[in-house]
This record gives sequence, structure tokens and C-alpha cells, in this order.
Amino acid sequence: MKYAIVEISGRQFWVETGKYYDFNRIPTLLGKEITLNRVLLLNNEGEILIGRPYLENVKIQGKVLQHVRGRKTVVYKMRPKKKTRKKQGHRQELTRVLIENINII
Repeated sequence: MKYAIVEISGRQFWVETGKYYDFNRIPTLLGKEITLNRVLLLNNEGEILIGRPYLENVKIQGKVLQHVRGRKTVVYKMRPKKKTRKKQGHRQELTRVLIENINII
């Protein structure tokens, strides 16, 4: 099984080929190819490569499938005994990316 751990949008994701993942919004067009180059770890059929901090010879090819919005989260702030309440909703802007290939250069 071939997988990698990449850093994107300030977070770390365990990615495998043929699966799609939701990252924070990436300002690109739909259907465009992107390259993820901040690879922290790569497991290539049992051979484990660890970067310091990144692996320079590993590139991950992905394709932007769609731009979506995440589930709504409710932010509720209340100060007791002061009669102040504030209810606010938030939906995170996301980009769905299909991981097509993990290349070792």
C-alpha cells in the first residue's frame, strides 16, 4: 500500500491514490492539475521515507474536483448575568481534490 503524509493549508493529511480529500479553499479553477510538494512521509510498499522537514524528491499529483462549503458550525457566545448573547454560524470554504499519483523522482 502506497500512502503519504502531506502538509497543506497548515494541516497534515494522510493521502492515498484514487481518493479525494477536502482541503481549505485553494484558489484554482475546476479540473486543473495541482502538485503537492510538502511531503512529510512516504510509505512505498513498506519502504518508509521521512523528510527533514520535507521530502524533496516526492511530488503528489492531484486534480481539483469542486469547490464546496463545509458543514455549518454554530458559534454561541454568552456572558452570564449580563443579558448578552451572540449566535453566529460559519461554513468553511473547501476544495475537493482527487489524488491521482504519487511520484518519486
